[in-house]
Amino acid sequence: MLRTSAARRGLRPLDPDRSDLDAYLAMAEEFRARRVLDIGCGTGVFALLLAGRGIEVVGVEPAGASLDVARAKPGGERVRWIEGDATALPPLRADLATMTANVAQAIADPDSWHGTLRGAHAALRPGGRLVFETRDPARRAWEGWTPEESYQTADIPGVGPVESRHRVTGVDGPLVTFRTTYVFAADGAVLTSDSTLRFREREEIEADLARHGYETVEVRDAPTGRGGSSSSSRAARTRRLPVWTSRCPAGSLPGSICWSPATARTVRPSPLRSGWCGTVTRSACGPSPARGR
Repeated sequence: MLRTSAARRGLRPLDPDRSDLDAYLAMAEEFRARRVLDIGCGTGVFALLLAGRGIEVVGVEPAGASLDVARAKPGGERVRWIEGDATALPPLRADLATMTANVAQAIADPDSWHGTLRGAHAALRPGGRLVFETRDPARRAWEGWTPEESYQTADIPGVGPVESRHRVTGVDGPLVTFRTTYVFAADGAVLTSDSTLRFREREEIEADLARHGYETVEVRDAPTGRGGSSSSSRAARTRRLPVWTSRCPAGSLPGSICWSPATARTVRPSPLRSGWCGTVTRSACGPSPARGR
């Protein structure tokens, strides 16, 4: 029997180690972001970390059960929660928009992806930044998403110990579908969740960003996460994480893109984590009001 409490339905993802968010927190600080739009905020982990630092946060999430969990967390009243997606947002003039973890790749439908980029662009102030991560398809990370390599256990407040495993169920061109199985120790209940991720080539990402008026001017390394050491040659191959970052130079024109490749860091190999990560800046004609960043 599956329990239907918000705590159980809101497990997205089951990952107690969110050291992958450290790089995003550092960039929010570096960019002096005072207003952040967290697209696909899930149960609010990143949004609440930002709010705890005194940053104004809008968390957008289509899953109502996840938002129920987010609102109930300590500090939940500090965040403006919106049930929906990024295609129909109110005027925000945000300094920073984020899509952490799997969010960008989970937007697998091309129309939805373009709508998200368009909506984020409209929500950003001139010179604001969009930050997201996506895996390099050449590394074929999904080959390591086996039940044995992906096994995790975590003690979830209000739920108890939960085991999780991932298994790839299909690969169709750029689309990889996998099933996550959760086992709840309290009553032996089993919950499964099917997800599809789109692995976009770098050229596709560049073209999509340019189409919607973004520019990218730098690629950088991310700091190593707490779970970053590799245990096998295969794991090392799937854990590498180049990070892109940018700022909006004065007098930039919409759609100009300049890449500077960087080396990589290592993170734990999970379909819920790791990949490329970068920031792209909304371009602005004329001098940028980005306070010299």
